[in-house]
Amino acid sequence: MLTPDQARDRAHDIVSRARAAGADAADAVFAADAALDVSVRLGKLEDVGRSESEELGLRVFVGRRSASVSTSDLSGDAFDRMVERALAMAREAPEDPWAGLAPQDRLLHGTPPLLDLDDGGEASPESLRDAALAAEDAALAVAGVTNSEGGGASASRSVYALATSHGFAGGYAATGYGVSVAVLAGEGGAMQRDYAHHGARRRRHLDAPDAIGRLAGERAVARVDPGKLASGPMPVVFDRRVGSSLVGHLIGAIAGAAITRRTSFLLDALGTQVLSPGIAILDDPHRPHGLRSRPFDGEGLPVSPTEIVVDGVLQTWLLDSASARQLSLEPTGHAARGVGGAPGVSTSNLYMAAGHVPVETLIADIADGVYVTELIGQGVNGVTGDYSRGAAGFRIVNGGIAGPVAEFTIAGNLKEMFRAMTPANDLEFRHGINVPTLRVDGMTIAGG
Repeated sequence: MLTPDQARDRAHDIVSRARAAGADAADAVFAADAALDVSVRLGKLEDVGRSESEELGLRVFVGRRSASVSTSDLSGDAFDRMVERALAMAREAPEDPWAGLAPQDRLLHGTPPLLDLDDGGEASPESLRDAALAAEDAALAVAGVTNSEGGGASASRSVYALATSHGFAGGYAATGYGVSVAVLAGEGGAMQRDYAHHGARRRRHLDAPDAIGRLAGERAVARVDPGKLASGPMPVVFDRRVGSSLVGHLIGAIAGAAITRRTSFLLDALGTQVLSPGIAILDDPHRPHGLRSRPFDGEGLPVSPTEIVVDGVLQTWLLDSASARQLSLEPTGHAARGVGGAPGVSTSNLYMAAGHVPVETLIADIADGVYVTELIGQGVNGVTGDYSRGAAGFRIVNGGIAGPVAEFTIAGNLKEMFRAMTPANDLEFRHGINVPTLRVDGMTIAGG
């Protein structure tokens, strides 16, 4: 695999060719990935897979017209054909008054931050097999676990580079490791499934495989013989595994494209109270060895920690350059770019700050409620904020977690849900989006 510097030079090379061939401006992305995955089931090796890819994406501008092409053929002749094709497409494209590269005076210059994303190592198939087997063995050893859907372990390394015709060129590498297992508990048609997974940039930061497996087994056993919920309004407590989706809906509603198209339920919310007082949502692209850390955004702009919500008040939209121009604002350093198409918007290591009370205190005054550990379906309207999803989890009775429940629906409106939200103090950084356990009062339950 190429080094980040070599990947940067590849991207810079095709940008130079595009400019020489007549493009008014251009940018290019190079992305390479090598991954090794091992899966096991019931103590036997099921599959070993290795994948490698290298792709280059080019975007050219002819006036206000633009086009994007991509290729996995990285020969010099292919580069020339790619440039020719992109320019021909751009000349026929409609004009876009907002299209263009990021502001030149905002580009990242100098040494990017060191984020400790690449441990430089490789994992052998044997070591990954052993980790997957250890996780599955630990899950199967939990009393009540009756079958396995399998365990897996993976290792990957990726290289990403971006170059623009107006002065930016940079690249970086990142490794990733993961262990997962999914098992079944119970018998026959009453079987229940659950899983556990952990991923990390550096292998030494992974949880022990037996701890991952034991957690999967305990989760599956706890779900056996679920009951039904009665319909009506009640408090809903979201487990950290699923509560992050609520923050994801907020991010989708404040992304530049949703605002410029006027398709957001938070369209006029900038500078207003959108969450309960005291709640903060932050984005930290500089988190060392973070799962979504990055030294620059998809347009070559510097990235920095961002306060998105402070004391419940929305502080900013998330803007790439095109949406910023349309709104007469500045880009926020949240552009994300793949090898195809124009940049979109993405956060990095997004999280809701921890609250001030333990989970036990958060639920102590709930006489009748539900603790949700699984969400099903995609019943969320980004324009109105209406929210309705299938769910499973556990009853909350007189301030304590009671038996499992399944086949119910939780519904509300995200605007009201956000303002009725209370976070616990149990924030952990384990995913791309991290939240503490969340309580939302006043939701509507439709029981099975």
